Amino acid sequence: MNLEYFIARRLTRAKDHKSNISSPIIKIAIAAIAIGLIMMIVSVATGIGLQNKIRQKIAAFNGHIVISNFDDNQSEVSVNPVSTNQDFYPKFKSVQGINHIQAVASKAGIIRTEKSFEGIVFKGVGKDYKWDNLTEYLVEGRIPNLKEELNPEIIISEYLANRLELKLGDKCNTFFMKEGGNQLPNLRVFKIVGIYNSGFQEFDATFLLGDIRHIQKMNKWKPTEVGSFEVFLDDFNKIEQKGAEVYNNSQNKEDASKTLDTQTISQKYFYIFEWLKLFDFNILVILSIMIVVATINMVVALLVLILERTQMIGILKSIGANNWTVRKIFLFNALYLIAQGLLWGNVIGVGLLLIQKYFGIVKLNPENYYVDTAPVDINLWYIFLLNLGTVIVCFLVLHIPSHIITKISPVKAIKFS
Repeated sequence: MNLEYFIARRLTRAKDHKSNISSPIIKIAIAAIAIGLIMMIVSVATGIGLQNKIRQKIAAFNGHIVISNFDDNQSEVSVNPVSTNQDFYPKFKSVQGINHIQAVASKAGIIRTEKSFEGIVFKGVGKDYKWDNLTEYLVEGRIPNLKEELNPEIIISEYLANRLELKLGDKCNTFFMKEGGNQLPNLRVFKIVGIYNSGFQEFDATFLLGDIRHIQKMNKWKPTEVGSFEVFLDDFNKIEQKGAEVYNNSQNKEDASKTLDTQTISQKYFYIFEWLKLFDFNILVILSIMIVVATINMVVALLVLILERTQMIGILKSIGANNWTVRKIFLFNALYLIAQGLLWGNVIGVGLLLIQKYFGIVKLNPENYYVDTAPVDINLWYIFLLNLGTVIVCFLVLHIPSHIITKISPVKAIKFS
């Protein structure tokens, strides 16, 4: 057995250490490491969780990349149709990392009831629509049936349903303006078969979803004409790279007049994604502060341990132990204390995340954070890196106070102990 490790182990298991002056300082150091790790785990998990959840919600309503006609229209409404006769549809085979592409169209309108009215955007979707992204937000009912003949089924947000005093199974009159503006509007009577609540008020206050054939019929488009294409990626972190690839591979090389435009959701909703980047900075600040606090407490604890064992250091040196041997004893002792702190920190930190994940105790204001419950992302890889980083930083910093051992004279240590 390693001599330094053996002595350090005996020191940590000694019964007399519980009554000496170092006991409360050691407990404070262990608690500081545990609390620091808890704060780091929680901040990283909630920060990344919130980023992922908001990205997921935006992608659910827009895809990761939108392909549309090249024009100056920046609204949600489809103006100029795009043909579905494209090389990239229904499978985008020329770009790797794309898992789905779907055709959609949008048209502005007004829902009118006996008591109120609201402006909306009717989003028409087809048989290829990826409903998996929205089913988790469905609070009542079901998704519309788009596989048979054209029907008036729609899903509406809980926000709009409450404002218009509508419920599941109700019918609502919706008016859509015709091109030109001087003609009578198109009237469509829709039946509500589902109610969703994404918590993203910008979308909940606007969108209702139904069959794309309604828009094609009102706009007098062909069955092969749609408003745009929504592209979903396997890895969001590659969105800028894939956005450029999608643009290059969606152009009609034979006819330059049929130019298509692409826009990533990070470009379309840049103000939200710029806000999300602040979370990365906040996480780094929290990590830095917690590691500094933990290392300072460990330095103090190690200094107390060294000063308290001055006589032992003198005896070890007198029988031939060199400075590095004695230093390693106390470094092993410090690592034991760090391990205790990390153990409690991991248990409590992960426990808190699991409680939040399954019970949603911490609530947020959806108007400010776009979610009503603080989301968490429990990633074992991140937790491992936090533990490893804490150990490395503390271990490197602890070499500084351990250097005081080289200044201890064995004669004086034994004589004045």
